Amino acid sequence: MIDISTLKLRQLQTETARALSTMQATNNNIAQFNKLAHHDSQLWYSAVIGWYVEQYGDLPSVAGPGVDVVLVMEK
Repeated sequence: MIDISTLKLRQLQTETARALSTMQATNNNIAQFNKLAHHDSQLWYSAVIGWYVEQYGDLPSVAGPGVDVVLVMEK
């Protein structure tokens, strides 16, 4: 099991970017995370990553479609 609480802030941000890149960008998809982390960005990042781990079994950089996402900062 992945312990999201051990990730540093930058890791939370990059893993979240990968996860969001794989999902359909709709109001409902984003709102599900807003309900879990109202006005707290780190909780919001954790909610997104938690959703992704439930879907694909690991962090976006390790499993599922997030592995194929190339972030601008990686170029």
